[in-house]
Amino acid sequence: MMINCVAIDDEPPALAQMEDYISRVPFLNLSGSFDNAFDALEFLKSNEVDLLFLDIEMEGFSGIQLLNILKKRPRVVLTTAYDQYALKAFDLDVTDYLLKPISFERFVQAVEKVFDSISKSKPVQAPSVNVNETLERNYIFVKTEYRMQRVDFKDILYIEGLKEYLLIYTLNGKIITLQSFKRMEEMLPSRDFARVHKSYIVALDKIVSIERNRIKINDKLIPIGDSYSKMFYAMLAERKLL
Repeated sequence: MMINCVAIDDEPPALAQMEDYISRVPFLNLSGSFDNAFDALEFLKSNEVDLLFLDIEMEGFSGIQLLNILKKRPRVVLTTAYDQYALKAFDLDVTDYLLKPISFERFVQAVEKVFDSISKSKPVQAPSVNVNETLERNYIFVKTEYRMQRVDFKDILYIEGLKEYLLIYTLNGKIITLQSFKRMEEMLPSRDFARVHKSYIVALDKIVSIERNRIKINDKLIPIGDSYSKMFYAMLAERKLL
């Protein structure tokens, strides 16, 4: 799913940063970029837009005034250097509220909210000719060092817990991220991944063999925990993998 978005900010550095952030997220498409709300309003009258990144305080015509005028409002992420607008943002029913300076990590959190909101609002349709098409994402972003790293589901071999960190082993190497197992399980599609131990999640299609309650992926032997064994084998049977 591609989200068409517009960035509006009267500060050139802030607008340039927003354009850069948008370009780094694969499911965002920048349809327009404006340094004032008047030009943005004209654009919105004749173009379908899913998301606005909207600065609040702009000379002459504020972001809030723009929202009040719009008859058909897309999802909105407000951006501002002033925290006193937080309550107003809640009243305006916006998806998120970003306080400048905006980090890329916080930006990604906001667009993930928008993605989930739009996905849930999509009507369920009967399969058409293109039965293999899906709106589901096939990747996630995880924080590693000082950046947000994209991880494609198809590249994941298995995930190992190490105290407060997770080690994501992929076809392209190892990624270390500060993340909880619970949150990781929520982010991964359950049809493709299984928790088999308190310290391991495995990709089902990367399993080479299963013997004596141990799973082999590449040269790694992963134990199947006693409390996970019954559920794991039942899941394999349900998917007709056994």
